[in-house]
Amino acid sequence: MQHVSRAPMRTALAILIASLGAASTSLAAETGELEPVLVIGTTPLPGIDLPKDQVPANVQTLSAEQLRNAGGQSLAEDLQRKLPSINVNEVQGNPYQADVNYRGFSASPLLGTPQGLSVFLDGVRVNEPFGDVVNWDLIPQAAIASMTLVPGSNPLYGLNTLGGALALQTKRGDTHSGGAIELYGGSFNRRGGSVEHGGRRDELSWYVAAEGMKEDGWRDHSPTEVGQLFGKFAWTSDVTDLALTLAHARTDLVGNGLVPESLLRSEGREAIFTYPDQTRNRSTLVALSGSHWLNESDRLSGTIYTRRTHTRTLNGDGNDDYEDEFEADPGFDENGVLNRTRTHQVANGFALQWSRMAGTHQFAIGLSHDRSRANFRQTEQEGELDDERGVEAEEDEGLANRLLGRTRTSSVYLTDSVALSPTLQLTGSLRYNYTRVINDDLLFPNQRNNLDANYTYRKLNPALGITWQVTPAVTFYGGYTQGNRAPTPVELGCADPENPCSLPNAMAADPFLEQVVTRTFELGVRGKLAGNAQWNATAFRSTNRDDILFVGTGGSLGYFTNFGRTRREGIELGVSGDSGAIDWRVNYSYLKATFQSSACILAENNSTEGGGGCPDDEIRISRGDRLPGLPKHSLKLGLDWRASDTLRLGGDLIAYSSQYVRGNENNRHEPDSEFSGRGKLPGYAVLNVSVDYQLARGWTLFGRIDNLFDKRYATAGTLAENPFVGAGNAFETNPDEWRHEQFIAPGTPRSAWVGVRYAWKGL
Repeated sequence: MQHVSRAPMRTALAILIASLGAASTSLAAETGELEPVLVIGTTPLPGIDLPKDQVPANVQTLSAEQLRNAGGQSLAEDLQRKLPSINVNEVQGNPYQADVNYRGFSASPLLGTPQGLSVFLDGVRVNEPFGDVVNWDLIPQAAIASMTLVPGSNPLYGLNTLGGALALQTKRGDTHSGGAIELYGGSFNRRGGSVEHGGRRDELSWYVAAEGMKEDGWRDHSPTEVGQLFGKFAWTSDVTDLALTLAHARTDLVGNGLVPESLLRSEGREAIFTYPDQTRNRSTLVALSGSHWLNESDRLSGTIYTRRTHTRTLNGDGNDDYEDEFEADPGFDENGVLNRTRTHQVANGFALQWSRMAGTHQFAIGLSHDRSRANFRQTEQEGELDDERGVEAEEDEGLANRLLGRTRTSSVYLTDSVALSPTLQLTGSLRYNYTRVINDDLLFPNQRNNLDANYTYRKLNPALGITWQVTPAVTFYGGYTQGNRAPTPVELGCADPENPCSLPNAMAADPFLEQVVTRTFELGVRGKLAGNAQWNATAFRSTNRDDILFVGTGGSLGYFTNFGRTRREGIELGVSGDSGAIDWRVNYSYLKATFQSSACILAENNSTEGGGGCPDDEIRISRGDRLPGLPKHSLKLGLDWRASDTLRLGGDLIAYSSQYVRGNENNRHEPDSEFSGRGKLPGYAVLNVSVDYQLARGWTLFGRIDNLFDKRYATAGTLAENPFVGAGNAFETNPDEWRHEQFIAPGTPRSAWVGVRYAWKGL
């Protein structure tokens, strides 16, 4: 295996920084023009706001208009199109169920994906307690006013901030007055719309929004329905602000997951493996937030919230017991199983913060407490796979698991940003997290080796960063951050290799898992060029200790385990600007995500299983092997052209290099007579275009085409076993004839939508 030397990367980055810095200094001196100051919030609660040039990290922001112009169906798609260092794995084939990866860390709705990003909505953490997953379908997209992506292991954002934090702020009536109505329709029989309205009278303001979408989906048996309601009601005086946020969502998502490459060749991109794969989410959030200026220097802010999420899943899978049952009874025909789960989660919490400006110092002291209950129930119902690979139940539904998972997290934090000179800013932070995770087995409450667990995790996380504004047009920055993530109830309930689980169910008594600790170093430079252009160059390295990985054992089974160390390191290069009627951007990212420890893990569908001194069905991972699902190179180009006062044309190109699939963590799988698939997905590029045309005052006709050239590509994959190898892809009753094969997540084909939007009084 080839390894990239760090020396050339460092040399190239140093040369680029020096040359761009010199160019920026010269051009700024010639023009004398400076960009308006962009202010960034540095904590989840209102408090310390710093100019972006004083933030020691490559923070990225998007406005409501930028998100709308991105044209994605879901927030995950918008983030991929507009932000560098983000790639998406469409594992489920549903726009609302994508894995969002940033610098090699994930925020995913799928249990089993190593979670490493925290997501906040108006200061409320929306990672679900049971598995730290993020349900993108529950975020009110139409109500988002702005988005800030904070890189690194910033301790101020609490648990799960290993690779970064995504802070979403919603609209208010005093900042987004007026209203808008939007309707659209197009490919996959997708139709949807939204309505929003905001206003203010004296100290009172209000904003309400509703949106919905239905589609048949582009793959077989994959309809989806999403509905969301949002409201924010605020009272604002000269020194006090109070806001009540209400959000409710009801969604019904079908994502039929990965499919064997042989099925794609014979049945096309619409093919699915087994079905149904349905997720129903119901969520309600109520939050009261406020801030009050005690004087010109001191500010108190806080929030209190309650959040309830009810999730039901129905998954039609192959029966993992079939092979053993067939050996005992060749007439056994129950080759499928319906796995049903119900998870009711309740999360409550509060946070308080005191911020003070004192001379050259801006500091904040805060505390927070979050507690949650996750009541999980899982059943299994055996049946038979029909000709379309759907499961027809034949047995009664049997209870397989009942678990009550509880988490308690208390935190205190301190941050101070001090101006050492007019051009030099130093920022330091500390946060102490105390987390307790309790599992109560409700199915076998009094038996030995049940799921009962009671673990406590403690961690003090520091951060230190500095910015130096060399000239008005060039700023250097660098810093060190540390964050941690405590194991979740589902991970602690599925951590025994002798008792693998069918996610997210069939858990057994399991060993203790260590918490994940991530340390990040970041160094960069950013600046301005003539013509209102901006550029940045950043290098980063994040190292995980005791990373928690989900190791597959075949079929839908696997277990969670700590795995030594993993590392994500790379560079980000970007330049953007506007030249008259044209807005443009170019972003390149290099990511080297590798294992930093050696171990044997289960991977029975890898052609090298049993080698490297490992037992049968296991492969050896060595230091330097690349993590699967993460392309090394990404390039994103964007262009918006305001052709006239009424016409806007836009396009974005997203390109990724190749990536390894799961099950090929050692990067050594090779196809042969017994094992098929390359163990690797080729790179691809996709072009999306959009158009907006103002018909009359307030009226806009819009359209978009995704994947304009109908590129055939895949965004994720795994090595697995395919039992559908008989005539016409029929189920092969003899397990000895099953094939080790590569499964992939096919990308969305060319698709188009048109719609109309009417806005009044500003929105």
